[in-house]
Amino acid sequence: MGRHGWDSAVGRWRLTALIGVGLAAMALVLTMCATYSDGPGGGRDAGTTADGDKVHGTPVPPRGDPEPELGWGFTHTQYSADEGDAGARRRAEETLSAQPMPQIQHIMGWGAENPEPSPGRYRFDELDSRIDLIRRTGGTPVVTLCCAPDWMKGGKEGADNTDWSRKALETAPLPEHYDDFAKLAGTVARRYPDVRHFIVWNEFKGFFDDERGRWNYEGYTELYNRVHAELKKVNKANLVGGPYLVMDSYEPRDPTYASALKGPWGSVDQRVLDAYAYWNAHKRGADFVVVDGSSYTRDDELLPDTFGATEKLTAVSEWIGDRSDGLPVWWAEYYVEPGDDDDDRHGWSEPRRVAVHASGLMAMAKGGASTAFYWNPQNRGAACAGCLWRSTELRDGGGALPMMKLLSRFAKEFPPGTRYDDTVRTAAAEDAPDVRVLADDEVVLVVNTLDRPVRAKVDGTSLDLRGYEVRWHAR
Repeated sequence: MGRHGWDSAVGRWRLTALIGVGLAAMALVLTMCATYSDGPGGGRDAGTTADGDKVHGTPVPPRGDPEPELGWGFTHTQYSADEGDAGARRRAEETLSAQPMPQIQHIMGWGAENPEPSPGRYRFDELDSRIDLIRRTGGTPVVTLCCAPDWMKGGKEGADNTDWSRKALETAPLPEHYDDFAKLAGTVARRYPDVRHFIVWNEFKGFFDDERGRWNYEGYTELYNRVHAELKKVNKANLVGGPYLVMDSYEPRDPTYASALKGPWGSVDQRVLDAYAYWNAHKRGADFVVVDGSSYTRDDELLPDTFGATEKLTAVSEWIGDRSDGLPVWWAEYYVEPGDDDDDRHGWSEPRRVAVHASGLMAMAKGGASTAFYWNPQNRGAACAGCLWRSTELRDGGGALPMMKLLSRFAKEFPPGTRYDDTVRTAAAEDAPDVRVLADDEVVLVVNTLDRPVRAKVDGTSLDLRGYEVRWHAR
């Protein structure tokens, strides 16, 4: 697969210079190396691990023990900043380097080709490119171990046979190939020894049991445990998390799969909570807990309103935190605006979009989440609602857009370990119920949830806020 669509990948050849140094003389040898190769390397390599496994590029030196809490970041999707116009790529890297953040990349799909088209034969060029981008911009790389090569799912072997349809991509490995997937995870971990954070699978894709009408949480947990063991065998410092469940919810009065985890925003699907409970009881270790979800219901309802719906993110974060035995809570994905073609996503003004997303970030932080990743929209055109930077396919691309400015500032001001000041929230709520705040000892984030100007007294200071204004106020 190329990162520009769901088409099959086409093998690319690269001229690689190999320099051999002897005691008597040094000779320069040029050779053609296929990126499709046997063994764990494939593509460009710069060295080997102590066990002889190939290492890609120049790993970033570890900075002490890895932290299970990373803060606020984003996910690379089908189009990112490692291709396109050279000038635009430079600007994008400057944009990302200005406030380094954790960055997720999947091993297959969302910009990465099939990593193992046939057993033991690897293709890592596009994954290499993304890891290099994260390294160059100072971000902390996070690898999501999804999805699986076709032959692990009952399909055909070979890069040219890869099925990139959504149905095929979202199919889980067959149980007889769980060990093969774990081995692939280990190969990835050895190839990028500076990567310390791994998420196992994505949204329980392919693990729904239609006959029983529930999630096959036993199957996912078995896959998780085998991957967890393999990653810890590679390096006991590797940090591993799951289960990456989608915290779907229904309208609060809808009895369908109703649960006790509910509020004005809806009721979380009991089947999801059952899946979490099983994984939590049967996992053989975890360093953080990962979920994803949206503020809106399965029917795309924002209840009781657009901003009120974000309170779901607080409730879910608290529910997970109460059951995670002290493990950090991560949101691998979070959404606050429905994305279907027939809704008003593209009708939102950018100020409104930024204000609602700010409210979502605040809600997760208030619920105790320490890490969350914004899903950067997959678009390379001039118009891209919610994108973090202008597409690098454009000559004037690469510059930060409003969502990047919000995310990077939030990451800077509220890193892991932040002690939030709840008294500021109470004062603001008394003076202006339509203004939301999040504060620590140094700064207050203020969000006007109305599309008209309001005056509010926040932390003893009167503020005149424009409609949907997001303001950072120093204390």
